[in-house]
Amino acid sequence: MREVPIYPPIADYALLSDCHSCALVSKDGSIDWCTFHRFEARPVFARILDWAKAGFFRIAPLDDDYEPTRRYLPGTNILETTFQTPTGTLVLTDFFAYRVPQPGEDAHAAHPDHQLIRIARCTDGEIAVKVKLVPRFDYGLTTPRLDQVADDLVVACGGADALVLQSELPFGDAERSATQGNRTLQAGEEAFVVLTYQLPHELEPRRLTREEVHAKFESTASTWAAWADRCAYEGPYREQVVRSALVLKALTNAPTGSIVAAATTSLPEEIGGERNWDYRFSWLRDSALTLNALFALGYDEEARDYVEWLKRTTAGRASELQIMYGVGGERLLPEVELDWLEGYRGSRPVRIGNGAYSQFQLDVFGELLDTVWVYRRHGGEIDDAFWDFLGRVAGAVIDRWRDPDQGIWEIRGEPRHFTYSKVMAWVALDRVVRLAELDDREGNLDEWRRNRDELRELIEREGVDPETNAFLQSFGDGGKLDASNLMIPIVGFVTHDDPHARATSERTISDLSVDGFVYRYVTDGVDGLAGEEATFAICSFWLVECLARAGEKERARELFERLLGFCNDVGLLAEEIDPHNGELIGNFPQAFSHVGLIQAAIALDFPEASMSAMAPDAATSSVD
Repeated sequence: MREVPIYPPIADYALLSDCHSCALVSKDGSIDWCTFHRFEARPVFARILDWAKAGFFRIAPLDDDYEPTRRYLPGTNILETTFQTPTGTLVLTDFFAYRVPQPGEDAHAAHPDHQLIRIARCTDGEIAVKVKLVPRFDYGLTTPRLDQVADDLVVACGGADALVLQSELPFGDAERSATQGNRTLQAGEEAFVVLTYQLPHELEPRRLTREEVHAKFESTASTWAAWADRCAYEGPYREQVVRSALVLKALTNAPTGSIVAAATTSLPEEIGGERNWDYRFSWLRDSALTLNALFALGYDEEARDYVEWLKRTTAGRASELQIMYGVGGERLLPEVELDWLEGYRGSRPVRIGNGAYSQFQLDVFGELLDTVWVYRRHGGEIDDAFWDFLGRVAGAVIDRWRDPDQGIWEIRGEPRHFTYSKVMAWVALDRVVRLAELDDREGNLDEWRRNRDELRELIEREGVDPETNAFLQSFGDGGKLDASNLMIPIVGFVTHDDPHARATSERTISDLSVDGFVYRYVTDGVDGLAGEEATFAICSFWLVECLARAGEKERARELFERLLGFCNDVGLLAEEIDPHNGELIGNFPQAFSHVGLIQAAIALDFPEASMSAMAPDAATSSVD
């Protein structure tokens, strides 16, 4: 029988990024996931999805007898891992070279290459250090050829990708498909390794000097730190909020301003199960909450870049609005199963692309108009062409709000009349009316208001459980719950102290959570998938926000601080948390989880400064 590989827990990984590329580094110094130049690009290392086939890049003590600890350098996405061994201490510093273009500078000039830099330093004693490079392109499908072009240079080439490895940790002769070597460092000695991504037809191996490597480190550290220092939050959870903001920045595609949902694909929602999706795309659903977080933390430039991406990407027919797009605005995101990969801990299938892009999800119209409302409330301008498009979006809502849909959780079962979807259709019409009133715009205001009122009446009649007063998952479903309904007061359909909102929170706690950790819904076949899943981090943070804004600060803070205890050792969260064993599950790190953390922290300490996308009076003046 084949020996089953032992995959590290998802929580063992830390994220590196240059706002183009990303990598996941394990506690043992192994890069087991890495995409260069775009988050959704073909990985050059993907061992996290198949331990035997998909490649890695490891630097660690030669002897595996060590204790690792690690941290991000304060205010940065530079990772520092310390290996304590019987003979000495090794400090491994990992980062993508990163800096922001200066005014008047070509953006490409700041990133002539995408370079992953690793610096190994012995701080006391002596330590033998090993390096092993096993590149596997195209999700492990392509084994590149390795050529040692000099004592310290190896080129990996195959297919549409190429890597240049420069190393002060000497290799033996490069094999056809991998290379490795080792060197003993004395106290005070260091050795660096630079991995540069290039296109094969532009391949030009070039060495960096030690001075250039240190200059890139200093530039990267100062750029990240300056960005982190801009964070306007000064409450008791500043460390966690700044780290979450750095995750959002790290998941931002610099050229376009889009923010991906996560750095990975197919990390499972259930170990061994089929709930494995590609999250390296930008969802409109995330946009309003992400914008609120960025604006609230003082990151206006990033928020406005995101809106500009949104305007470019959604341009066209309002009826063709999608729930998600590629980082460059791509609309065609076909879902493909990679049957040669075993998946993380045997969780198959491994998928790239995401078939949900073609689903009808009614809430998407509300997400877009809510985002524009947030943007306008923070001083953004809406030109005539964009206003015309928004009016057509409102028309599409009126045409379709009576239809069932796949809902916020992108079910692959039969469409339903989800309560939250109807609420977001109401939000769409509410926001377009408010935008028109705020800027004295022309439009079909009477029709928008009439349909908005019809939606409210429908939701209050069909979307509320008459026995418990809580909002239902969908119309006529016999009292089933859905954690998305925690968002109903957050988006302003009702106030946080409304009886329906309070009943929804309490029923969520009693029927849809374990010790306050919230499941999305009961997995009883509604989503068309087999198996179960863990609790969703953002749903638990929504519960914190609802409790805090309803005046139950003590309950909210106690739950929030327990949730913080499930962040990994460097402050990162996946999509889900298993409340029974504390394991992080799902794609990692998850932007939505960190947005939820930011919102909840602000709700706890500044409840009067609403993080919801509504105007202060949105819930009380919704019906004219």
